[in-house]
Amino acid sequence: MGPYYRNITSSSSMLSLDTAFLAEMDKASEEEPKKLDERLAEAQKLEGESEISDALKARANYLTRIGDKEKSLEAQKLARKKTPDLCSHIDIVLTIVRIGFFFSDTDTVTTNMDKAEKLIDEGGDWDRRNRLKVYDGLHLISIRQFKRGGELLLDALSTFTETELLSYNDFVALTVISNSLALKRVDLKKRLIGAPEVNQVLPEIPVLGDLVKNLYECHYDKFFIALVAICQSKFIHVSTLEQTHLIPSRILSPHARFYVREMRILAYSQLLESYRSLALESLSGAFGVSVDLVDHELSRFIANGRLHCSIDKVRGIVETTRPSLKNAQYETVVKQGDVLLNEVQRLSKVLY
Repeated sequence: MGPYYRNITSSSSMLSLDTAFLAEMDKASEEEPKKLDERLAEAQKLEGESEISDALKARANYLTRIGDKEKSLEAQKLARKKTPDLCSHIDIVLTIVRIGFFFSDTDTVTTNMDKAEKLIDEGGDWDRRNRLKVYDGLHLISIRQFKRGGELLLDALSTFTETELLSYNDFVALTVISNSLALKRVDLKKRLIGAPEVNQVLPEIPVLGDLVKNLYECHYDKFFIALVAICQSKFIHVSTLEQTHLIPSRILSPHARFYVREMRILAYSQLLESYRSLALESLSGAFGVSVDLVDHELSRFIANGRLHCSIDKVRGIVETTRPSLKNAQYETVVKQGDVLLNEVQRLSKVLY
């Protein structure tokens, strides 16, 4: 992987180029490109389209394997042009998507996901449709759309075969992480905790098992321990989940702070919706943290409009202020109606 080594050393201040090691890698990889080029020239001279296509795909896959991004993308696109089979077209496009994932190139991923969807609509088989679900779910999670992405991963839970993209345990971990945030409590038990595929893997991932089960069973103090370790005196947060699954993940690391914050809001909301008012001391006891920390966090979330409650510091209670469902529906109708009227007015100006 000489090309990849050059790439990461040129773009990182933490790694310096070891010329001797690079020369060793280049020497080890001298023979393979020559063999592939000779095989391609032979196929172009003596054989048919199928053999030429196979030679081009072998060359493209080699460039992909050594981490040469630009050349591998060009080679994969050339191989696709010379490949007549629709299913092979889909496989090549998904390979380009994996290159995009590897180099964190969102534009490459997005563009080729659209191409893959169109190709599969033209006649992709069941296996490739199922593979696309996992690719699409992973992409959506990478751009912080946990609800849509988690739903796709959950649908593919019992039919997962995409080990070229990620391991089965990593797939289950991503499914649990995304759906713990997105699913309602009833669905959490029915679709996630009760899923045999999840139960088979969770003993190997104890942090996630503790997280989702304690959230469902309302053991909020244990849930907080699984999610985040807290230094109460200075409000320093060190997330257990963050250390083991969020920061080390290429997909989740940009969203680590967002995910931890949203999970804490979810836990606070889940407890508060059962009460009209609750003492601050009871709330802090339920979460196993200090009153000052609860007061600090609730104040921040209330100010941002994320929690519907108010804090009465004189009486030391938190009072819930749930918005009326009818009022919320009315506001939604008014807002959507304004948008519709504006669009109709624009359309009338164009037509008349």
